[in-house]
Amino acid sequence: MTSEHDTIEQQSGDAATATPSTSNNRRQPFPQGFLDTISTGWAERPEALPAPRAQAPYAAARRAAVSAAFPGKRLVIPAGSLKQRSNDTDYPFRAHSAFAHLTGWAADAEPDSLLVFEPTADGHDVTLYFRERADRTTSEFYSDATIGEFWIGPRPALAGVAADLGLATAHLDDFAAGDDDLVVDEDPELTRFVSELRLVKDEYEIAEMRRAVEITANGFDDIIRDLPRAIAHPRGERIVEGVFHQRARSDGNWEGYDTIAASGPHACYLHWTRNDGAVLPGDLILIDAGAEADSLYTADITRTLPVSGTFTDVQRRIYDTVVEAADAAFAAAKIGVPFREVHAAAMDVIARRTAEWGLLPVTAEEALDADKGGQHRRYMVHGTSHHLGIDVHDCAQARREMYYDGLIQEGMVFTIEPGLYFQIDDVTVPEEYRGIGVRIEDDILMTADGPVNLSAGIPRTSAEVEAWIARVQGSAS
Repeated sequence: MTSEHDTIEQQSGDAATATPSTSNNRRQPFPQGFLDTISTGWAERPEALPAPRAQAPYAAARRAAVSAAFPGKRLVIPAGSLKQRSNDTDYPFRAHSAFAHLTGWAADAEPDSLLVFEPTADGHDVTLYFRERADRTTSEFYSDATIGEFWIGPRPALAGVAADLGLATAHLDDFAAGDDDLVVDEDPELTRFVSELRLVKDEYEIAEMRRAVEITANGFDDIIRDLPRAIAHPRGERIVEGVFHQRARSDGNWEGYDTIAASGPHACYLHWTRNDGAVLPGDLILIDAGAEADSLYTADITRTLPVSGTFTDVQRRIYDTVVEAADAAFAAAKIGVPFREVHAAAMDVIARRTAEWGLLPVTAEEALDADKGGQHRRYMVHGTSHHLGIDVHDCAQARREMYYDGLIQEGMVFTIEPGLYFQIDDVTVPEEYRGIGVRIEDDILMTADGPVNLSAGIPRTSAEVEAWIARVQGSAS
């Protein structure tokens, strides 16, 4: 690839010079003829202003809530900067979630931008500062591979972004930090507030969540269709990961998090993202994947599939128990109920089934004792639910009393994801259980009429999963 520092050494004494770089050995000088002509011969750029994007009025309402909560305070919400991957290559840029939530600028946001709330007598004036496109008569246009349009393509103009987002805009160079600024991720109160602001989703966010789930569902179909190719490859988990990535990138922005493609005993490792194992007939493969829409809202779905297309008796017993736990958690989700009760309902099933199978040294009731129990947690150490939205673990800076101990409200979106994991070397379980890991995860919207499973269209019971695999692979043959 052409890199950031394959750039210039100016040759004329009065010409602008390149951005300083440690990679001087790679710089190529520009001849004088280039310098004399590079700024000429360009067509006029159209300046038609776009209509406001669909998210603009929702972002404005969120900004109004922030303004009301911090009267008289100057607030700064940074988008964040590019992060170096190696030498002169960077990771793909993704704006800070609070910045995206409050501006409506999502996958197309510019690095180093700042959303600034200037206090006024009756609230705040809000301005979006970013680095506007450089005039083609300046050396930045061609000499700076990080931000120069010759390298990265057209950058947005102030007027265009203002119309698009419904925000006042200014050049980044016009911003001056103040000693009393409250900055997200530096000021605890502001950081907490903008996180808790996302606990209840508006109708735009809910629509985007549905879109992310739809893309993810198609990605799971793709995976099933390509399972034979994964089986044939020595690192079949990578095939699964790559197939989902293609769907996430073609129909959305990216994955919302690193895909887990965990086959066989790897399914017992909760955050297996190495994805370098074989996919073997007779095993289960646990796939935890979520597509991120261009708006940055993400799905978070897990399905556990029998590689051969059908479950064995032991696999089915474990799988059906996880479905039972998920159904119990779904039934417990009601408006006004503490969020933690969703987890408790799932864990009740896990404790009773593992006790019934003779895996616990105590009774189910003893295992469920809040102070002295927990023996069943050996086989499901994680929580059952987390909030979901513009982050896969959304609202993570919210106070405990607003999150885990908070009450479920209409408009909340969260996961239900119980599992059972029997490590390959766990001698507390029968040998036939060892190396089996199952998780089922769905995305739940709380409505006035009760919980709605946004991912219900993705088959989840053992019989449905077997029929799903047969149908998709049959249509591919």
